This record gives sequence, structure tokens and C-alpha cells, in this order.
Amino acid sequence: MSESSSKYGIVVAVDGSPESDAALRWAAAEAVMRAAPVTLVHVIAPVVVTWPVGYLQASYDQSQEDNATHVIELALKIARDATGGSDLDIQTEVRHGGVLTELVHASSGATMTVVGSRGFGAIAGTVLGSISRGLLHYGHGPVAVIRPEGHVAPSAPVLLGIDGSPASEPATALAFDEASCRGVGLVALHAWSDVGVFPPQEEAWREYEKQGQEVLAERLAGWQEQYPDISITRRIVCDRPARWLLDEAAHAQLVVLGSRGRGGFSRMLLGSVSTAVAEATTTPVIVVRS
Repeated sequence: MSESSSKYGIVVAVDGSPESDAALRWAAAEAVMRAAPVTLVHVIAPVVVTWPVGYLQASYDQSQEDNATHVIELALKIARDATGGSDLDIQTEVRHGGVLTELVHASSGATMTVVGSRGFGAIAGTVLGSISRGLLHYGHGPVAVIRPEGHVAPSAPVLLGIDGSPASEPATALAFDEASCRGVGLVALHAWSDVGVFPPQEEAWREYEKQGQEVLAERLAGWQEQYPDISITRRIVCDRPARWLLDEAAHAQLVVLGSRGRGGFSRMLLGSVSTAVAEATTTPVIVVRS
């Protein structure tokens, strides 16, 4: 990824929640690794008042501004503490408007947008909040979803889901870049079917496996030459990619997925695989928007 073409560098949505703090720490480490700038974005959502209480409205507006200042100050401290005093280029921005709308706009000028799995106001029992889910669907470029309970070994590999479609190419590029920056291996997983099926006969499975190997060889060939030092493990599975990705994610430090693939329409995720994985795993997930 080239940070020079980005207005904001790595954008992090901050709201003072534990999920936001986890996203901030992850983004700060990513920025240090890439020598990239970071922009902390806090959005003040409008409140509609239907009866004349102007003085109360003004007081509430000021409290929101005060809270935004507090959130940004704490976020700056967390980012600096997380990087051990590294010379990190950090910018801050407070926006006014719909939270998802403003973050989608910010993502259009970012090399990557990082968000916590949930923030304040998330519905109890949900894993992804409306903002993180919305960014997965409508954000621009790579969108990273971070869970606070995720703990990974520094030596764990990067996991890449490949469906064989052109839509997975940007995800493949990012996955190799992430593995190279971290100095770890890459696990490339391909499922030849998106739905649950009966286990194929041995002869049929050999044919499916051969086709899967051809897909992986085609998609990985150029990148393997560009990153010769990266050790690649290839996995061919027969069905339900989300299930297998979740199994592999438990042993990975990062999951990288494309935003849509076989038969996907614009603004739809690949068979909802990306959402399913981001919902269920505690491993950081990057979904690469086209």
C-alpha cells in the first residue's frame, strides 16, 4: 500500500469504548510498522429536537464538544502509549453528522480504516455494531475490524481467503504485504463451493482438489515471485468457506478477505463470508473493498 496517495493515512474511529481503544492500539502498531500517519476521527452525531428548548440544546451541544475533546485526548494518549513513544505522526479530526456516513467519507481518503467491533450504543448480544458492519458494506479500501479480546502470537501467520475471482486480487496483494511487514508466513485458503455439500467421492475430491490447486497457483504465482521469502501454506477445502476460515483464524494473527467474489453484486459481500468471519472470530479481520 502506498501511503503517499492517502489524505489521512490510517483512519481510526474513536469513541472512548473498549472496542475503540483496541482498534486504536492495533492501528497504532500498524502505522509504526508501515511508517504511516494516523488520523483519529470522532463523529458527533446530530440530535433532533422537536420542541423549543434552545438553551437546553446549546448546553447539550457544548457537552458533546467537551466529550469529543476528552475522547480525542484519551485516544492520543492510548496511541502514544501503545507505540512506546515512537515518533508516530498523529492527526485528529472531529466531524459532525451521521457516524457511518462520516466514516465512509473518511475511508475514501484513507489507506486503511480501522474500527472496533462495537462502540457505545451497540445492541446487547451482537458481535458487530451497526457502524463496523456498515463500514464492511460501504467503506472504501481496506476496512479492519478489531475485537478487544483478541490475543495472537507474533509468529502466527496471516490468513488469506481466496475464492478465485478477480475481486480477491486486492485482498491477495494486501495479505502478502501484511505477511511481509510482520515477517511471518501466509496461509492461503480456497473453498471450491460456497455451500454445504456432502463429502465427495475420493475420485471426485481429487479432481476438485486439482482444480483448487490450479486456482491458487494462478492467483499466487506473481505474488510469490514478488515475495520469495514468505512461506506459503495452501489449503483446499470442499465447502462452507466461513467455517474453515474461522478454524484457521484461531491460529492466525490476521485474516484478510475480499469484499465480494463469485456471483457477488456491487455493495454485497462475498456470500456474507466476510461478515460471518468478522462476526465470529476474535482475530483481527481486514476486508478489502474494491
